[in-house]
Amino acid sequence: MTGTAATSDNGTAGSTGKVTFVGAGPGAADLLTFRAARAIAEADTVIWAASLVQAEVLEHAREDAVILDSSLVPMEDVLAEYRRAAEQGRRVARIHSGDPSLWGAVQEQLDRCRELGLETEIVPGVSSFSAVAAIAQRELTIPEVAQSVILTRLGGGKTPMPPGEEVRDFARHGTTMAVFLSAARTKQLVEELTAGGYPLDTPVVVAYQATWPDELVLYGTLETLEATVKEHRLWKHTLFLVGPALAATGTRSHLYHPGHFHTFRKADLAARRALRGSGAS
Repeated sequence: MTGTAATSDNGTAGSTGKVTFVGAGPGAADLLTFRAARAIAEADTVIWAASLVQAEVLEHAREDAVILDSSLVPMEDVLAEYRRAAEQGRRVARIHSGDPSLWGAVQEQLDRCRELGLETEIVPGVSSFSAVAAIAQRELTIPEVAQSVILTRLGGGKTPMPPGEEVRDFARHGTTMAVFLSAARTKQLVEELTAGGYPLDTPVVVAYQATWPDELVLYGTLETLEATVKEHRLWKHTLFLVGPALAATGTRSHLYHPGHFHTFRKADLAARRALRGSGAS
């Protein structure tokens, strides 16, 4: 959700400094939203990670803007720019890959900005999971097959998983899963997914550097996943989509069925009776 919080939440009266956390999307610069491009263009300081965001996004920045590559510095250097913004009333665009709400390390920055009396805003970005679904030309929520999407990562990495959030726990739902940050331990991932109930022939989409010039998108199953990852040496910047919806066909949404009605359209009575007879509500 996008919005500029009121000064009672984010800043002190009279503060003009502002930090906008910009979702840059999965990579391609033309996936920036208009709002994101405007935030970069208005910024006195632009902070971005060269390792995660394509340089073309900086084309929106002013010529006199301060540009800081956050992949080369610790968080303390970034916080120094926030402090400067608070003291001098500057605008900062902090560019994050994907959407800032997902594994973006944004909350700790928001907390610090509020301590400094800075106004804050979050501009959402296209997440890599939706970009990969678009590249694969697949709907992730197929009627009567999968109506939920689980976004998660494999446990055992740098950041421990909370209790009850292991991949095998989520796999028991049998719906679509988008698994981030897990390519380096694909064998463990396959073991957990199958332990949770996915059969070995479950479809998988493997996407490396989605929307980047060296993008690689591969298709297979859980049975072939580990070998595919090893063959192409995909240790990072890789996302997995898993679930039966990735191969499902032949189902129909009720939304545009002539027997379905809503505020703007009446149902055809015969089609409505047929639809209800099929067990639909």
